[in-house]
Amino acid sequence: MKHRIVVLGAGYSGAVAAGRLAARLYRDEVSITLVNAEPDFVERVRMHEVATGRDLKHRPYAELFAGTGVDLKLAKVTAVDVERKTVALESEDLEYDTLVYALGSRWNAQGVPGAAEHAYEIASRPGALRLRERLTSLSADRPVTVVGGGLTGVEFVTELAESRPDLDVALVVRGGLGDWLSPKGRRHLRKVVDRLGITVHENARVSEVAADHVAVGGSLIPSAVTVWTAGFAVHPIVQSTALEVSATGRIVVDRTMRSVSHPDVYAIGDAAYAMGSKDKPLRMSCASGQPMAWQAADSIAARLTGGRLPHAPLAYFNQCISLGRKDGLIQYVTSDDRAVNAALTGRVAAVYKESICKGAAWGVVNPTLGLPVRRRHVVPAAAPLREWTT
Repeated sequence: MKHRIVVLGAGYSGAVAAGRLAARLYRDEVSITLVNAEPDFVERVRMHEVATGRDLKHRPYAELFAGTGVDLKLAKVTAVDVERKTVALESEDLEYDTLVYALGSRWNAQGVPGAAEHAYEIASRPGALRLRERLTSLSADRPVTVVGGGLTGVEFVTELAESRPDLDVALVVRGGLGDWLSPKGRRHLRKVVDRLGITVHENARVSEVAADHVAVGGSLIPSAVTVWTAGFAVHPIVQSTALEVSATGRIVVDRTMRSVSHPDVYAIGDAAYAMGSKDKPLRMSCASGQPMAWQAADSIAARLTGGRLPHAPLAYFNQCISLGRKDGLIQYVTSDDRAVNAALTGRVAAVYKESICKGAAWGVVNPTLGLPVRRRHVVPAAAPLREWTT
């Protein structure tokens, strides 16, 4: 009987994991089922571009996985039972021997009154398209407020201000603008924001979102459109399972991306609480998700074939930030993601960031990074594992 592997979610992490497993294992010994609600791959790191009017390349999964042996199911996951080892879809139930959970994250309104009802989000393609339609209908000089000064907020607000200089664009940040960056990085970000005419409200906490304004402390900021980028939350399905989760609801995994409570479950991407360099949790990002997928796929293959179990360290090198189409910021960081006093800025940084985005999409199509991979046979579960580190 074939070993049944089910991968939930086909974003950067899930798609890479499914493709990499298919390249490492024999089809007559393992079945790989990839479940996703949408038929096309979504470049989530480009949703700020979609919201401001850019159309992205069409990447249907049927073409991406043609001939790989991956069985694609277009369906919405409604429940996961880790005790019975089943996944409930809208029209059927799937049984698994190994589960790879990669359903990712959604936007997080953080309980702020009115945010869910009145704010727009760009954490999903439907959300980005909905926002694009609304922005298209806005006349000149109308106010748009972006809430959240992290990577998503900074990328969107600069993209919007560059593409729609006729709008009155504002950014609300809880701390200081770019306070996680190096001094050089902060100076460049401030320079770009000022050049684009963006009003920044620093050290501000939003207490309410209404149809025509945002409440910050005792002040009301006029806002015809409010865009919420202040954080992400894990898909709520996780909370209804028996999996051990962190305080933020992410599935706690070991260095191989294996659940610490259920060894037949692996979690990758935004849904996983994994430790990186210096035992610091990996942040929700594409930069974390794809290496996590490599680690999980290689670990599953090793455990099934009696091969060498990888423990490659997951470390950061830089943070790549687009500041519109013509400017950018590459903030170099330590292995545990702390900014160092080195950064690349301007047009060169924009080109660098674009190459990173293209590389991430290329990695989905080429899950083994173009390197030759030898398939291995599944062996009895009792076969010993050989461990190695890099």
